[in-house]
Amino acid sequence: MMYKAKNLNRILLYFLIAIFTILILALLNLQIIHEKKYKRIAENNFIRIKTLYPVRGEIYDRNFESIVTNKPSHNLYISPGDILDKEKITTFVSNHFEIEKKEVEKIIYQNRFRLFQEILLVQNVSYTEMLNASELFNYYPSLSFKTEAIRNYKYTNHFTGHLGRINEKEYKTLKEEGYSINSFLGKSGLENFYEKLLRGENGHQVLQVDASGNDLNFFKHNLNKSPKNGANLILTIDNKLQNYLSNIFPKNTNGAIVVMDSKTGEILAYVSKPDFDLNIFGKNISSKEWNELLNNANKPMLDRIIHGTYPPGSVFKPIVATLGLEEKLIDEKTKLAECDGEFELGTGSFKCWWHKGHGKLNIVDALKVSCDVFFYDLSLIFPLEKLHEFTTNFRLARKTNVDLPNERTGFFPTKEWFIKNYGKFVSIRGHKVNLAIGQGEILVTPLQICAYYAALANNGVWHQPHLLQKMISEDKTTINEIKSEKLPISVENLNILEESLFKVVNAKYGTGGAAGGVPNIKIYGKTGSAENHMGDKTHAWFAGFAKGENADISFTIFMESAGHGGSVCAPLAKKIVEYYEKF
Repeated sequence: MMYKAKNLNRILLYFLIAIFTILILALLNLQIIHEKKYKRIAENNFIRIKTLYPVRGEIYDRNFESIVTNKPSHNLYISPGDILDKEKITTFVSNHFEIEKKEVEKIIYQNRFRLFQEILLVQNVSYTEMLNASELFNYYPSLSFKTEAIRNYKYTNHFTGHLGRINEKEYKTLKEEGYSINSFLGKSGLENFYEKLLRGENGHQVLQVDASGNDLNFFKHNLNKSPKNGANLILTIDNKLQNYLSNIFPKNTNGAIVVMDSKTGEILAYVSKPDFDLNIFGKNISSKEWNELLNNANKPMLDRIIHGTYPPGSVFKPIVATLGLEEKLIDEKTKLAECDGEFELGTGSFKCWWHKGHGKLNIVDALKVSCDVFFYDLSLIFPLEKLHEFTTNFRLARKTNVDLPNERTGFFPTKEWFIKNYGKFVSIRGHKVNLAIGQGEILVTPLQICAYYAALANNGVWHQPHLLQKMISEDKTTINEIKSEKLPISVENLNILEESLFKVVNAKYGTGGAAGGVPNIKIYGKTGSAENHMGDKTHAWFAGFAKGENADISFTIFMESAGHGGSVCAPLAKKIVEYYEKF
């Protein structure tokens, strides 16, 4: 019996020694081997990293007049993990703030797994809304207000673009760059193209907190990093000219006006109509409002200067003339088929816009009166491939690479394209005749046309159109560098084109006479009336340039379904030159 007791005591002793040894080893493991690891875990329980967001850069015109600024906004947030009754809170929010119940439910559902994050519900809450809801706020602990900066768009310019709330796809891509699920980022225009410059860089603040999460405010401040505010953009836009053109734009007309400095490629004015209030994105725009804007028949969200593509009509004729001159198919004295109002080709015929006919003309007079028959006949003595070559060499059917997103390329068909789309027996000659007067399958943007005419004004040197003049950040000022190239046209032929375009505006029977008559300024231009499959009236064009002591500018005026360029657009060109020269 005594023997068994001794054995039991020995076993208990060994057991206690083993337990003690394990505890000693665990303590050594905790204090020595993994000291840093567990110290970090302990610290993290009482340390919080607070993200500090930068102030977004503002946008100014060339004279430092503000175009886009920041303003304070009271924003409503919700913490999904603190929602006590989803039905009650969605009803409360939709009854007291400008947001539909479905939108509240959608936001809560999309963020259902972000239990401990504050999610933005409503931007730009009015003081009245805050006051009416404040008495009931104690019943909804998941709701809170923050005062933050939102964009203030002073004008309805398409080129500025707008901010929009980050979506899930964007967030997955950009969260490593410091974007949060509540972030807003550039969705269009300059806001999108220069997003990285405008946004700046996040900073952070290291906080020591107590067990309740209260800031103790005395630890690790040497690890703080200040945010780097976004750069301010100084544009090439002249705000006075921009607003003037916006105000004189014909009412209830869709179209565009773009004005450039011929010598630099700087865009001085950029008007696309109709437009819309960009500040609607500073509130919680409803699905209904968004769809109404998106489905509006006049397409106010369409930037017609770079996203609209149209047949150029007769403003394309100088390129066809250049082809004939450069390839030595004609010279300034050559007269082609006599124009009697129509041009016969095979079993069909093509009309001249002037049904009485223009007679026999040389290239200068053909451009002056915009004779279609001259260009029909000219098109028969060069191949389609050559016209495609000259079109692209003169920067049409190619992006200008303006500093805006999603610029359209335009289009010029090839022989292969015609065969693929119309069959191997397609009449290339018939299509080429139409293309020679800027009709048919050719498509251009108003900006492409303006940049081309600017090159004609600048001795054949094409400058990349651009809106950014310089950016000013916290530590430096950077001047925007742009590309230039010499177009393949001789000085002699440039002079012939210049004489022709001058006569369009200033000579008897010139189709652009309504653009002329500004003292001490020489105005050159070309009218255009392009076929329109969407309506009875043609699209109206006027493109050209002015030269004077205070005016070396190029311009393109385009009006959808408006009629003849000479009567609709040319008078606006005169107003542009008069205003610019005066102010």
